[in-house]
Amino acid sequence: MSAPAPIDVLALGATAVDDVLTVDRHPRPGEKIPVHARRRFAGGQAATALVAVARLGGTAAYGGALASEGLGAFVRQRLRAEGVELFGEPVTGAGPVHATVIVDATGNRTILYDLAGATGAGVSGPDPAWLDRCGVLLIDQLGVEGMARAAEMARSRGVPVVADLEHAEETSAARLLALTDHCLVNRAFARAFTGHDDTRAAVWSLAEAAGSRTVVVTDGARGCWYAAGPAEPVHHEPALDVAAVDTTGCGDVFHGAYAWALARGYGLAERVRLASATAALSGRHEGAQPGIPDRAAVKRFASAAPLD
Repeated sequence: MSAPAPIDVLALGATAVDDVLTVDRHPRPGEKIPVHARRRFAGGQAATALVAVARLGGTAAYGGALASEGLGAFVRQRLRAEGVELFGEPVTGAGPVHATVIVDATGNRTILYDLAGATGAGVSGPDPAWLDRCGVLLIDQLGVEGMARAAEMARSRGVPVVADLEHAEETSAARLLALTDHCLVNRAFARAFTGHDDTRAAVWSLAEAAGSRTVVVTDGARGCWYAAGPAEPVHHEPALDVAAVDTTGCGDVFHGAYAWALARGYGLAERVRLASATAALSGRHEGAQPGIPDRAAVKRFASAAPLD
């Protein structure tokens, strides 16, 4: 019997169902405004990152807790349709995050989310056999106990851990950061966690955190800043000029593309360039996942992207 095929990226965390409402502008308190369109999409940090991996031609697997009924069934169906492998058995009552996303005419969005039933990484953590198959583990803050256990297991096997952390005020942020090899966060998180308004200083401060070797701080249209460690120079990658329709999920796409490039052995500058291009293109369509580009589209858009 042949060994199971390797997986580029394994994720255990947040999946979501996004009900997207399209409006001309965000309402003021107490104001009524018309909704021009109402659509349902799959989303979530882990799920969207894994779809990005699959669209780029990589192999991806989801190993978090997710039911086979209700909204869980919707997410499972969408992941399978994208070629993402589902590890483990369905877990009754474990649903995705359910979000209402309000998107205005400029592509800016407000997300209202409900965590009821959302589980992410199971408390007992993943089957060790899953980690033996994967090239990169992608973690977030949904299901902290299982996530921490998975990160510890991954690092003991030499599997790099990429972290997508959003909530600097939670105690899980420092705990998971200490188990991270590649910390990819937005500027709001970096500022809240480190206390530095200067992005370069925030990058160095995060890189000094125990266990974190590489740090990337994203800042939307201003691009991103990154360093290979606390003693390394901070580099800036400018944002690519794209007319955004909906920026929902762009950060998750960045994580997925970066993790895929890491699994395939690309250098840091190449990983950041590829992730930036993939995320930028994904914002040209409504919803977190429909606009995620394939490898050919990314290469046409950014000739420097490492896709050969």
